[in-house]
Amino acid sequence: MLSCNICGETVTSEPDMKAHLIVHMESEIICPFCKLSGVNYDEMCFHIETAHFEQNTLERNFERINTVQYGTSDNKKDNTLQCGMEVNSSILSGCASNHPKNSAQNLTKDSTLKHEGFYSENLTESRKFLKSREKQSSLTEIKGSVYETTYSPPECPFCGKIEEHSEDMETHVKTKHANLLDIPLEGMDRVQCSGDLQLAHQLQQEEDRKRRSEESRQEIEEFQKLQRQYGLDNSGGYKQQQLRNMEIEVNRGRMPPSEFHRRKADMMESLALGFDDGKTKTSGIIEALHRYYQNAATDVRRVWLSSVVDHFHSSLGDKGWGCGYRNFQMLLSSLLQNDAYNDCLKGMLIPCIPKIQSMIEDAWKEGFDPQGASQLNNRLQGTKAWIGACEVYILLTSLRVKCHIVDFHKSTGPLGTHPRLFEWILNYYSSEGEGSPKVVCTSKPPIYLQHQGHSRTVIGIEEKKNRTLCLLILDPGCPSREMQKLLKQDIEASSLKQLRKSMGNLKHKQYQILAVEGALSLEEKLARRQASQVFTAEKIP
Repeated sequence: MLSCNICGETVTSEPDMKAHLIVHMESEIICPFCKLSGVNYDEMCFHIETAHFEQNTLERNFERINTVQYGTSDNKKDNTLQCGMEVNSSILSGCASNHPKNSAQNLTKDSTLKHEGFYSENLTESRKFLKSREKQSSLTEIKGSVYETTYSPPECPFCGKIEEHSEDMETHVKTKHANLLDIPLEGMDRVQCSGDLQLAHQLQQEEDRKRRSEESRQEIEEFQKLQRQYGLDNSGGYKQQQLRNMEIEVNRGRMPPSEFHRRKADMMESLALGFDDGKTKTSGIIEALHRYYQNAATDVRRVWLSSVVDHFHSSLGDKGWGCGYRNFQMLLSSLLQNDAYNDCLKGMLIPCIPKIQSMIEDAWKEGFDPQGASQLNNRLQGTKAWIGACEVYILLTSLRVKCHIVDFHKSTGPLGTHPRLFEWILNYYSSEGEGSPKVVCTSKPPIYLQHQGHSRTVIGIEEKKNRTLCLLILDPGCPSREMQKLLKQDIEASSLKQLRKSMGNLKHKQYQILAVEGALSLEEKLARRQASQVFTAEKIP
């Protein structure tokens, strides 16, 4: 008879005892992870594989380490311990090939107790390893073990020193290699700084692009404005403007259709002949002023008047841009009545504005003022381009009329006044007429006076009894009906208000005058043409 050491039950044969022990072994199977018990071996394997797969894998590695420690080949003399190790290993690994029923055949009488003790000790050691890693140093000494290939202690990346724990390695790196740890941070700072600089550069480029675009737009608008202002916008010339404005007058009821057709026919004839139709001309002004100063103007000590001159005002065809052409007509009207210029102006009549444009273009073709020609695209006919003192100069020079330009380029008196301009004009006219007459009618032609945006014609100068000076100026913007008031027998002082300009009335930043001095020989004309390649003017001061 055989007696069971666990429960005291007796069996009759050794096979019955083995079967009895297997029952005890199955009742002792406990899940190493959640303490589940009371199931057979196959059910426990299924439970571990499904519920504790990751934990089971880690525990299996630990079990292999313990196998090396406690279950070597030197323990063959203890069959019970060897068998217990195999049973426990099979449970942890979930391997069906190490079935406890097969292993139980080699158990001794006390195998169950030894198996239980080994199982408890093995699980305890594994949990201690997971919890504190206190046995790392001893385990690393085992050559060829699973642990040796799956775990290696932390090594310093800078000096190669090995520490037992990662916390120790972190402390070592922070204390011994703090300066090296700054390098990546600085690198990151440089990368960040580079990114910020690139973004700032892109933003600056976008801002510059917008600014350039806005500046370009403003320049284009300003250029187009200047083109319109100076008649270079290809909107037509004198003829087109005259017809368009007359049509407006008809549409507004201020001009009968019959008058429109009559004036159109007169204009076409004038343009064909190249002569001014005289519809804007007022003659006899100098004679009327001579009478007035002799009989009135008690506050005037002395007055100097130019030679005879006709007034021309702007018409519907050149309103807003024709002042330079009208002042040239005034100046030419005086020269044509002066015998000193008969040789160079023989047979000439007052040209219309399109004819004057053609004459200036001819002067350019001769070689006068190439820079000025380029600025006006070498073309005036069919445009509303403004002209100034330079264009009048080359036109008169091409006709062999001697003249020169004086540039009063800045103020020479208080409050932006130009006393030097008044003094120059006084000297120009007073060089003739020595003696003491109150009214001096000189042979001096009128003076062309230019300033920003407008030009006028100076026909004389007054000297008041208090020694102040006042210019007498004809303005192309003044209509004929106003000029006709000067031709009355008894001129009212208020009628001269439009002519009289005191020093306080002329405060533009800059003035230019063109004064005629006589006739030129052919050689002198050629010399002045050559000199006009680089145009210069006398400057005061």
